[in-house]
Amino acid sequence: MEIILRQDVDKVGKAGSVVKVKDGFARNFLIPNGLAMPLTPANLKRLEQEKQRRLWQLKKLKQEAEELKERLDNFSLTIPALVKNDDELYGSISAIDITAALKEEGFNIEKNSIVISEPIRSLGIYEVQINLHPEVKSKIKVWVVKK
Repeated sequence: MEIILRQDVDKVGKAGSVVKVKDGFARNFLIPNGLAMPLTPANLKRLEQEKQRRLWQLKKLKQEAEELKERLDNFSLTIPALVKNDDELYGSISAIDITAALKEEGFNIEKNSIVISEPIRSLGIYEVQINLHPEVKSKIKVWVVKK
């Protein structure tokens, strides 16, 4: 039986692909669990519409990421921190701290998007990469100053 997969299924195929499986596997497992639908002209048309909608959503997300990148590229962030006598921080500045500071400035960015090789432990100017989209990356300057 030929079916259209709605979701990725291990050892069968990826979502949106047309695959041939045994009748019992399709009727008893894949179709009742919503993992697949029978291959019919109506379902093929529906699949094509879903693909178009998904492509449109991905394009919209990329465009929003590009707009945010333009705003972030010329942006510098200042984070005040407590320091010891030798300009070393008590603790460190991490992605969570940068996310909180960006949120105060009006940017809603997830902490998983911020790429820091190691936590910031001293005063200075640092360049931090932010992954806004798989194809869109931005860099901001982070100024760590005495509190």
